[in-house]
Amino acid sequence: MYSFRNDYSEGAHPAVLKALTDTNSEQTCGYGLDPRCAEASDLIRRQCAAPDADVHFVVGGTQANLLVIHALLRSFESVVAADTAHVNTHETGAIEATGHKVCSVPSPDGKLTPALVRAVLDRHDGSEHMVHPKLVYISDTTEVGTVYTKAELSALYDFCRKQNLYLFLDGARLGSALTAEGSDLTLPDLAELTDVFTIGGTKNGALFGEAIVLSAGCGRANFRAYMKQRGAMLAKGRLLGLQFSALLDGGLYLDIARHANEIAQLLREGIAELGYSFASDSHSNQIFPIFPDAVVKKLERCCEFESNGPAGDGFTCIRLVTSWATPRSAAEQFLKDLAAM
Repeated sequence: MYSFRNDYSEGAHPAVLKALTDTNSEQTCGYGLDPRCAEASDLIRRQCAAPDADVHFVVGGTQANLLVIHALLRSFESVVAADTAHVNTHETGAIEATGHKVCSVPSPDGKLTPALVRAVLDRHDGSEHMVHPKLVYISDTTEVGTVYTKAELSALYDFCRKQNLYLFLDGARLGSALTAEGSDLTLPDLAELTDVFTIGGTKNGALFGEAIVLSAGCGRANFRAYMKQRGAMLAKGRLLGLQFSALLDGGLYLDIARHANEIAQLLREGIAELGYSFASDSHSNQIFPIFPDAVVKKLERCCEFESNGPAGDGFTCIRLVTSWATPRSAAEQFLKDLAAM
């Protein structure tokens, strides 16, 4: 039974495993101060055309999010996010546990716009009785599989500059976002149009790992102290640097993300041809088809997936996620099973 439950079910891409195996007996210093992390950091700076950026490696996405937010904000400052944002829905209050409120706003397509952020700002009067919104959190891809265009990100960044807000882009699925149909963003664009962003490895071929890219002058002071305090400083830090070098050098990171997107779109097109609709207009590696409850029950006997909740009387929205390792045959079999129903 094939699993479309997530994009981190498998281990790691063979090139990552080879890099780890080939250097297994290598001795280095720890905590991310090793030559392997330095090489990966330099590679990221070059690919982002951001020679002055700070790069840090951590194990997971939630860890990266809470670290960035905790490091940038004062105790009375808050985060602005879409209601579907990962920091608002799937992090067990991790942001609030650092002492920072998440101020959410409804967004059907999962994206934030200047108007939506303005609506949050207007609800807060700047007095000592309310939190002060200071950081705008977005993700690309979003939690509903949509992606930002360069024009959308530019407009949001310009608004944040005028309002003296940080803009933080969570790139847990950044590979999928950059290679999705309709996306015209690049790594240099992200470095130019955000204050901080992450490059996700866990969901795109790494065993584990996220790279945090901080623009010059943004939250750099004592960032490693925050990492240590929050348990985010890996003793064998070279394992993180090695993986990012293996993925980013030579373009493998985007190549395998493009494969995940292509398989997801094969599913999307086949499902649409059978007459079904979708909860969002996703061209990334997450799609959200809506099926009658009876069909969902039958599909559960054929493959694994997550339910995204009711979608009207007698209908359910499910989430199908593809990865770098998803074979074309798995998507074809899903469509064959669905057609038979």
